[in-house]
Amino acid sequence: MAISLSKGQKVDLTKGNPGLTKIMVGLGWDVNRYDGTAQFDLDAAAFLLGETGTVGSDADFIFYNNLSHSSGSVLHMGDNLTGEGDGDDEQIKVDLGLVPQNINRIAFTVTIHDAVQRLQNFGQVSNAYIRVFNEVTGEELIRYDLGEDFSIETALVVGELYRHGAEWKFNAIGSGFQGGLGSLCQNFGVNLA
Repeated sequence: MAISLSKGQKVDLTKGNPGLTKIMVGLGWDVNRYDGTAQFDLDAAAFLLGETGTVGSDADFIFYNNLSHSSGSVLHMGDNLTGEGDGDDEQIKVDLGLVPQNINRIAFTVTIHDAVQRLQNFGQVSNAYIRVFNEVTGEELIRYDLGEDFSIETALVVGELYRHGAEWKFNAIGSGFQGGLGSLCQNFGVNLA
């Protein structure tokens, strides 16, 4: 049975699941009715972060134009341009056993592509969630439903995996940003040039 989290809650991932290394992070959302004509294109990403809370290099930013980390530890399963249908809209595979030791956290984010030009924001999105499940068994372990707290934001840090000694934990963050993907990249130290 999955553990359902609220914003700010932290929960153990590996201590209660001995031997767990291969997980899938699923992100999903629905679009509310709105007056615009442009499609909503939401994009999931992962930032592999060191002790300072920033990436070691731009290669530690996993997204639709950089689908896999050189260590093989994080793999983006591809860009869903419409978000239509049931279930996860985008997924990111993580092999905890392959995460380099210099990586302390993996932050999972969602942004709205061309949000400013399309006059879109997360106030027009509903039923957003992140879930973590065992890739081998398919068992859902953790779920965090974001609610409707974001009216003007165009980027969200949804949650993060982080090291706690030899174990991995999950933190339900739910923090919004204005400025889309660019503001997230600046926050996590990705070179935007």
